[in-house]
Amino acid sequence: MGTGILYVDDHEVFHECVRHMFSLREDMDILAIASNGQSAVRLAGELRPEVVVMDVRLPGLNGIEATRKILEDQPQARVIGLSGYTDRQTVLAMIKAGASGYVVKEAAFGELIQAIEAVVAGKMYLSPGITSVMLEEILAPSQFAQPAVGLVLSSREREVLRLVAEGLSSKEIADRLCVSPKTIETHRARIMKKLGLKTFADLVKYAVREGLTSL
Repeated sequence: MGTGILYVDDHEVFHECVRHMFSLREDMDILAIASNGQSAVRLAGELRPEVVVMDVRLPGLNGIEATRKILEDQPQARVIGLSGYTDRQTVLAMIKAGASGYVVKEAAFGELIQAIEAVVAGKMYLSPGITSVMLEEILAPSQFAQPAVGLVLSSREREVLRLVAEGLSSKEIADRLCVSPKTIETHRARIMKKLGLKTFADLVKYAVREGLTSL
């Protein structure tokens, strides 16, 4: 059996094409295809794929946060970000989440194969146009000095931060997470304190920068 792959992309029109392209290879197998972040996390837990090809922009739970959740449970998995976005903010957020590679959607299928082969071999793969973004970060680190959100917030706090940034009220978040509104307010206050943020606008900007929401 070849390398087991979970492919995640919300453009369902391409799913059959993806299955066909991989069916032509004997060294790689598509275990499943997911259309959103929640399904990706569930399927990754059930199927334990060696590689997850993860669309960055997904409805609901985005690809960056889904990557964090998958790697928390399966640190041995290799995630490759797949996106049409090549801006510094998006690329770095995906790498910070633990991705081993990043491929632009406009790239040929052969480049995705190269990326899969590279990460399976324990290497990192970045599309040629992305390499300069990482060099810029090494030579001139981002102006934002706060530690990455994944290093200072718990999983529940990241979830609350994402929902707050997407405009949900404390009651709406509480209903979704099956807790009391007071608990959400406590989480929110703790998040603001941990991150050193003062306003709701600062909180939203931070959530976007760290890839918790694509607003």
